[in-house]
Amino acid sequence: MESEYSIQVKNAEKYFKIYKDKGKELKERILFRSRNRYEKHKVLNGVSFDIKKGETVGLIGRNGCGKSTTLKLLTKILRPNSGEIIVNGRISSLIELGAGFHPDMTGRENIYINASIFGLSRGDVNKRLDKIIEFSELGEYIDNPVRTYSSGMYMRLGFSVAINVDAQVLLVDEILAVGDVNFQKKCFDRLNQVKKDGTTIVIVSHDMEQLYRLCDRLIWLEKGDIVEDGEARIVGEHYLESMERERLSR
Repeated sequence: MESEYSIQVKNAEKYFKIYKDKGKELKERILFRSRNRYEKHKVLNGVSFDIKKGETVGLIGRNGCGKSTTLKLLTKILRPNSGEIIVNGRISSLIELGAGFHPDMTGRENIYINASIFGLSRGDVNKRLDKIIEFSELGEYIDNPVRTYSSGMYMRLGFSVAINVDAQVLLVDEILAVGDVNFQKKCFDRLNQVKKDGTTIVIVSHDMEQLYRLCDRLIWLEKGDIVEDGEARIVGEHYLESMERERLSR
């Protein structure tokens, strides 16, 4: 029986090893084993949540709370130290600007490389190429090396590829904060269309009004734990009230 969920996260825990004085060479590591001691920096403390197919969910919380780490676990860039993460369907992600781009290749060449990462064949890309270039608004710059691009141009190309691969799950991290106002609106409108088409979207953003307009739910993370998971505006208002109380107490 097909699952009604696009994403299932079950008791996911993630930590990173922080070495205080790690030997760089094998000889140093053998002779000075005591220098290889590390501390575990916990980022996620066994979080669990489900996201239904077609739902749009926002992850909120202060910097360092585990939002971006959660997205990277969903894309399998990172693996959880314990727990289970199940994602059903093709994933498209826009987490870091220019991730997967080769700086010495042109924008056009990078479209093929980036789209192949998302599982598209060259024939599939050929069918979408004009649409991707048109959406990016890069015009004649599409045949320039991407190392000559501004951060805004990187974002436009990356977003254009990610939004046109017909993914079942789209993961977005703060990407709408970059670029000019007109392109931001264009991206937002496209996300709304993708949502109407039934794509599951998980988005990280600090723009609460944007999240209210786009998301069905918000998940509020704090120090690696879920504080609240529910209707977007209700959770968002609770989060903002908490931030304001903290500001006043300081």
